Amino acid sequence: MPADTRHVPVLLAETLTYLNVSRFRDQDGIFVDATFGGGGHSRAILEHTGRGTKVVAIDRDQAAVGRAVPLRERYGDRFTLLQGNFADLSQLLQEVQIKGIDALLLDLGLSSYQLSNAPRGFSFQLDGPLDMRMDQKQEISAADIIRTAGVDQLRDIFKRFGEEPYAGSIARAIVKARSVKPITTTRELADLIVSLTPPDKIHRRLHPATRVFQALRIAVNEELQALVAVLESGLEWLNRGGRLVVISYHSLEDRIVKRMFRQWSDPCICPPGLPVCTCGKVPQVRRLTGKVVVPGADEVKRNPRSRSARLRAVERL
Repeated sequence: MPADTRHVPVLLAETLTYLNVSRFRDQDGIFVDATFGGGGHSRAILEHTGRGTKVVAIDRDQAAVGRAVPLRERYGDRFTLLQGNFADLSQLLQEVQIKGIDALLLDLGLSSYQLSNAPRGFSFQLDGPLDMRMDQKQEISAADIIRTAGVDQLRDIFKRFGEEPYAGSIARAIVKARSVKPITTTRELADLIVSLTPPDKIHRRLHPATRVFQALRIAVNEELQALVAVLESGLEWLNRGGRLVVISYHSLEDRIVKRMFRQWSDPCICPPGLPVCTCGKVPQVRRLTGKVVVPGADEVKRNPRSRSARLRAVERL
């Protein structure tokens, strides 16, 4: 099955523009797609650049290896897939003897393959085991957290990573319910959350279990720590004029990206009120997206999963 048969890449045209792919139709370059997923972005980059441009893709999910086969067959040594955590970007790039990169893409959403695969446990809309591990070789799953974490720890996870307003009551209900019967499936957890939700809020656009499932996934995969790590190392790997594009899907990710991009681009960090700058800070990047880029109405209609996407981009100075 081709890599992008079901997976629809989000903000594709905007991504290609901000990655500046047109610059590489007639010159060599190295693009890193650090979130290969369904392969749609990697494929598009290869299609819109010349023979001298290579794409190095990274994914934690072992299943991505099979999805990469069509791209390797078609593009040969122009395409390489590295299995690993993008938090380890420097180590992964060193292993394939890369010296610098011209673009880095991070699409932080789950792929359609992960969401539609019930045994992976990412979706509350499908009944499957509470797994949520992006790398299935790691030990801790969502079921482990639900089984062992105390009320305070669960409340902290749901509040910090999901911004769940009912974090405390959900945490207490989980601990109470598991004392009677283990909670091991997505359906069991989602039904429990729905049972705690006031009736007038059940039919709103956001499913009652959305924030808890998001929070568990972030906790299981340590996603926010990984995001900070890949942004920091990615900046160091970018050649002058190189682009960094990030597509995020919830406010926690977008806040981190926005804050780090601002830190890198602001020319002065002196306290307000000083007559002259004394910090000597030199901007490291130029922000390309003064205002966050969001999908248009047509894209949201074609692909409802894109509705929460937010794109930000910078260029290395």
